[in-house]
Amino acid sequence: AGMMECKKALVEAGGDLDAAAEALRMSGAAKADKKAGRVAADGRVVIEKNDNQAVIVEVNSETDFVAKDENFAAFADAVAAVVLATGETEVGALAAADIGDGRTVEQARTDLIQKVGENISVRRASVVAANGPIGVYTHGVRIGAIVALEGGDEDLARDIAMHIAAINPTCIDESGVPEDMLEREKRIFSEQAAESGKPPEIVEKMVTGRVAKFLKEITLVGQPFVKDPDVTVGKLLKNAGATVAVFVRFEVGEGIEKKEDNFVEEVMAQVHGS
Repeated sequence: AGMMECKKALVEAGGDLDAAAEALRMSGAAKADKKAGRVAADGRVVIEKNDNQAVIVEVNSETDFVAKDENFAAFADAVAAVVLATGETEVGALAAADIGDGRTVEQARTDLIQKVGENISVRRASVVAANGPIGVYTHGVRIGAIVALEGGDEDLARDIAMHIAAINPTCIDESGVPEDMLEREKRIFSEQAAESGKPPEIVEKMVTGRVAKFLKEITLVGQPFVKDPDVTVGKLLKNAGATVAVFVRFEVGEGIEKKEDNFVEEVMAQVHGS
């Protein structure tokens, strides 16, 4: 808390340190509740790894400025360490876990909100455990990927994780493509092909070809490898005698609708308001 806030709390508590501290904690909780409705779509992705598992965590802030703050970074790292130690990924249960300094994750979050003045949220966490090689890769603090292989080695696993972070495949192979996604694309391709006026048998071949191209674009094994586009990821894995067991990719703020403020309009509104 700020120095003047501490002074005010001490005066109101008649110099009682414990009572002042309790008042500040209650004030911090109230501020956190007040900020809870504000959109937190920035932040950072953190990955922690040991010998047989890796965890990935997304912690959100309202602005990039706070996302770069050392206190925020330390909190995100601490949350990832808790997930690695406990295996807990459910956000509600994670909030009650000990963050390592006698506070719960929720208490530490509330204290951080009071310090930085923004809504902070632990959005999601995932654990990947495997007996084979595990590769991890982070692009800055905004994108992270973990992949577990069966066969291959650590170098290959890291290369695949880098590819996943960069290209963002939907799933490992065709078997993992959501049925509704595939049906939607088939419908769109069919309508487009029908407009060409070509015979039905040609239209069918056009749709089949476009669907096959679409599947190569969204599946990990069908994509050209980011470090060597002449080779698909599937071919790279096959040459190494490896397969992908599972992968996870987090990108900060994906799926969150973020309010876009117009700075010029905001300043003009303040000018006219004054």
